[in-house]
Amino acid sequence: MIHRLIFCMRVAGATLLLSLNTLVHVGPLLIVALFKLLTPGGSRPRKWLDHGLMAIAASWIDFNSWMIDHLTDTRIVISGLPEPEPYGQMLVVCNHQSWVDIPVLQKLFNRRLPLLRFFLKSQLIWVPLLGLAWWALDFPFMKRHTRAQIKRRPELAERDVQATRAACEKFRELPVAVVNFVEGSRFRQARHAAQSSPYRHLLKPRAGGVAFTMDAMGDAIGQLVDVTIVYPQGRPRMVDLFANRVREVRVVVHSRPIPEWLPRGDYLSDEDYRNRVRNWINDLWQQKDDTITEALARPPGTEQTM
Repeated sequence: MIHRLIFCMRVAGATLLLSLNTLVHVGPLLIVALFKLLTPGGSRPRKWLDHGLMAIAASWIDFNSWMIDHLTDTRIVISGLPEPEPYGQMLVVCNHQSWVDIPVLQKLFNRRLPLLRFFLKSQLIWVPLLGLAWWALDFPFMKRHTRAQIKRRPELAERDVQATRAACEKFRELPVAVVNFVEGSRFRQARHAAQSSPYRHLLKPRAGGVAFTMDAMGDAIGQLVDVTIVYPQGRPRMVDLFANRVREVRVVVHSRPIPEWLPRGDYLSDEDYRNRVRNWINDLWQQKDDTITEALARPPGTEQTM
């Protein structure tokens, strides 16, 4: 009974602090976004406003990260942390196991890399306050189509490409780290079995999202940040994080060059290029699967802790 009470108090307290943090930051964010709407694209004032929006978002993430540091005993153990590069343009690929992945990524890379931008389902724009914040920060909202839908209506694939291009076009002139959860959804054992995934710890990767992003941004993206997240005690829920039930998170980062051929192809109509992208992603995913196996076998406390 006492443990249940402590759990509820922790979750309620964390929810209150997260809500207050969001309220404090969303107001200024929307005011700056309104001025941005009234400012000509490409102008110097618009760039200043973009930097102002990113500074507000970084402050919001700072407080959320402070909560992880001071309200939980969670250890984030990382190897391969990249050198600070807050003004570059890069693609971040990551396995996806839990909603906890997102605050972990933000904590590790806030102010070290450019503001992380995630592709979001279009329905998330209706999330109170956060939907407006994501809109103000130019997070791309996508209507994701399943393979079955695209098979019935092939034109939907072209719509996905055009939507990705439109979203990424805004990023060509900004410091940005575009995050792609290549598996397309969070890992679940049932999904893993249904896919007959060839990987021990991962779902099958979807190459299209990476190909479409590279097609949209071309040579603007110069670096691939390959992130692997491991939860040695099992995949947690978000409430588990702030209820202090996540003892350790292990993160392995590899900074890789973008293959020269990757931004120069047509994923939809060129079968040879499409197979080349898939093979490249599959090789990357096999390396990531091996990385997870090694990380799970490693004794605690052998890397940098944040």
